[in-house]
Amino acid sequence: MHNFDDEWGPERVLEVYDPKTKVHGVVVIDNTAIGVGKGGMRMVPDLTVKEVAGLARAMTWKNSLADIPFGGAKSGIRADPKKINKEEAIRAFARLLAPVIPKYYVSGPDMNITEKEMAWFSDELKDKKACTGKPSEMGGLPHELGSTGFGVVQAAKVAMEFMKKPISGATVAIEGYGNVGTFTHKFLEELGAKVVAISDSKGTAYLPAGFKHNEALATKQEKGTITAYAGAERKDAKDLFALDVDILIPGARPDVITAKNANDVKAKLVVEAGNLPMTHEVELMLAAKGIMVIPDFVANAGGVISSYVEFIGGSEKEMFSMVGEKITKNTAKVLEGTKNLDVRTSALSLAQARVKDAMQKRG
Repeated sequence: MHNFDDEWGPERVLEVYDPKTKVHGVVVIDNTAIGVGKGGMRMVPDLTVKEVAGLARAMTWKNSLADIPFGGAKSGIRADPKKINKEEAIRAFARLLAPVIPKYYVSGPDMNITEKEMAWFSDELKDKKACTGKPSEMGGLPHELGSTGFGVVQAAKVAMEFMKKPISGATVAIEGYGNVGTFTHKFLEELGAKVVAISDSKGTAYLPAGFKHNEALATKQEKGTITAYAGAERKDAKDLFALDVDILIPGARPDVITAKNANDVKAKLVVEAGNLPMTHEVELMLAAKGIMVIPDFVANAGGVISSYVEFIGGSEKEMFSMVGEKITKNTAKVLEGTKNLDVRTSALSLAQARVKDAMQKRG
């Protein structure tokens, strides 16, 4: 975690409390040199200002690297989503944040917050620009369209080209089969890649012949787990990371690849669809073995790019086109600047250079 304050920010830290609903919330606006602070809102019982500040800083780099005119910010409500009246809480939080929205902060969905909460938030402030991730009937581009998975596949394609390997025919293992995993599978299939392993909370399904996207989706929806896929071999969830595949896509939980299992990774390319599936130290361990890792904030930026298209009132078609164009360009640029397969350092320095440039221009 970075220090709370340094040359980059944060610019504003606002802690709010509503005595009536007992809503205790925080927003950290980290850096707005490139544009209005953008980052999701979470609702967790043990929320801390430090956690929100760290996430806001991560958004500063993510939005800069995505090459969209958004700065970094993040917000949260300290509450157990199962124990409160969610609508009352969200509406109270929206009123308390009114002084900074949307001039300094634009919200979006994060942990325990969906398009439904974004609808309340936007409605309370009577402002469409208060947040993104709204339902489509409110002019939103919900994540249910698959923007993140689409971007992950663009990053994988660029990385494979960089490694002089075709993505068509490449074998892939995907961790997690929610929104990101299912769309990643769909778009990989369209490029001719072969998804041979998929895991969810119940375990790993392994099928050397490859999973068909529509059948995998139907299995997950009808049986509740991908491990019920007809003809697939069942393995432990953790076995996914050691499979002999060309591309490994961790897309669910943090810290799934550690110093303990890093040596078991056989894939030549790891594309981080989820946030923080491993530490930078572990990424460097893989790099030392000749494995390229495309970091989370490069690969999974489809969601924030989609938010920007929604913010400016763009369409679904424009969203896919911008996600494709920006992730392709940014991944290629980051790889060109990479030394010793340390992709994260190259990505971070590109993101920081863009923010520094904007800060200098604004004096």
